[in-house]
Amino acid sequence: MKPILIVGAGLAGYTVARELRKLDKISPLLIVTADSGGVYSKPMLSNAFAQGKSAQQLLSQRAEQMATQLGATVLTATRVLGVDGGRKTVSTTGGVLEYEKLVIAVGAAPIRLPLGGDAADQVLAVNHLDDYAIFRSRLAGKSGTATSRIAILGAGLIGCEFADDLAGAGHLVTLVDPNPLPLAAIAPPALSQGLAAALTARGITLRLATTASQINKAIDGLEVHLADHSMVKADLVLSAVGLRPELTVAKAGNLATGRGILVDAFGQTSVRDIYALGDCAEYTCELDGGTRTLPYIAPLMTAARAIARTLSGTATMIDLKPAPVIVKTPCYLMALVPPPLHAIASGEWRSASYDGTIVSRFYDEHGIMVGFGVAPHEPNIRQKLLAELGMKCASELPARSV
Repeated sequence: MKPILIVGAGLAGYTVARELRKLDKISPLLIVTADSGGVYSKPMLSNAFAQGKSAQQLLSQRAEQMATQLGATVLTATRVLGVDGGRKTVSTTGGVLEYEKLVIAVGAAPIRLPLGGDAADQVLAVNHLDDYAIFRSRLAGKSGTATSRIAILGAGLIGCEFADDLAGAGHLVTLVDPNPLPLAAIAPPALSQGLAAALTARGITLRLATTASQINKAIDGLEVHLADHSMVKADLVLSAVGLRPELTVAKAGNLATGRGILVDAFGQTSVRDIYALGDCAEYTCELDGGTRTLPYIAPLMTAARAIARTLSGTATMIDLKPAPVIVKTPCYLMALVPPPLHAIASGEWRSASYDGTIVSRFYDEHGIMVGFGVAPHEPNIRQKLLAELGMKCASELPARSV
C-alpha cells in the first residue's frame, strides 16, 4: 500500500499529519523534510530574544518523537529533487519514493535584497530554528558587551516584531523601511502612527522612507548605507523584508504556480492527487475574486483540516474566512483584519479613539465594513468588531511571523 507523502515538517506538514491521524489511523504516512524535523513554534522566533530563550529551548519535540506520535516514518535531511505526478513518485537525495497522495508544505524563503558592499553577504535572515541559532550565536560574538547595535531592514510584521523583541532584550535597534510608516502594507494609518510612536518610545530608531543600498565592513562593525545618503552603524544586519513562497518542489513537478503554488478550493494543485498548503500555497479566495497567498496561522490550520478530510476520503472545501492577525509587538499590541485586495483602491479607513483605544474600520466603495484594526489590542473589542464583519473567530491564533 502506497503511503500518503508529506513534504515539509513545519507547522503545515505536521498539522495535516495530526488531522489525518484523527480520521485515519491505518494508512501509511511518510514525512520528508530537508531539516532535522523538530517541532517548534515559528511565531516564537520573533519574540524569543527578550525571553532569553535558546534555539534548543524553543524545540518541543524531535523528529523521532513525532514519528512515534503519528505512527509515521519521518525522513530528515532529505531533499526533494523531482516529482513525477504520472507515476506518483518523488525523487529525493535518499532515493525514489512512491505515494498515493502527495502534500507539499514547504513554506516560504526570505526575500534577498540586491545589496552592494563588501559585507552584503553578512546580512542575516531568521526563517527557521537553525537561522535563529545562528543569529543568537552571532549576536553573542559581535559585541564585547551585552548590548549590540542591530539594523533591521523592513518594518513590516516580521521586522517590527523583531525590533520590539530585540529592544526589549536591551539591544540598540534601527528599523529601516521604504514606507513612511511601519506596518504600512496591512495596518490602517492611525495604527501605523501609533506603532511608530510606541517603537520610538521603546528606544528604537526609525529610518523610514528610505532603503539600504550597501553594507560595508568597518573597524567597529558594519556600515549600512541608505538611499538617502545617510549611514547606520551596526554590529549585525537582519533582513526582514518579507518571504517568498518556496516553489522548488512545485517546479520539479511541473505544477502551476503564480506567486505561490496554485491550488483549488480543495487545496489540490494542477496535478491530480497533489495538494499544497501553508506559506507555499496560493489559495482561491472568493473575497478577493482571485488567488492570494495567506502567510498566517489561521488559514493554514483551516486548510490542513480540510485537506486531511479530503485525504481520508471525504472531499472538503477549504472554507477561508478573514481572521485576525495578532501583531506581537508588546509596546503596541494590535489586532488586524486587512481588507480584501480588491477593495483597497476604492475604499477608505475611518478611525476613532475610545478611552485611549484606537479602532479603525475599513469601508469599501459601497460603505460596507470589510476590515478593521484595533490597538492597544483588547479581545472583547476585537470580538465586537468581528461580529460587525459577520465573522466568528474560532480560536486565538497568532500571526505567522517568520
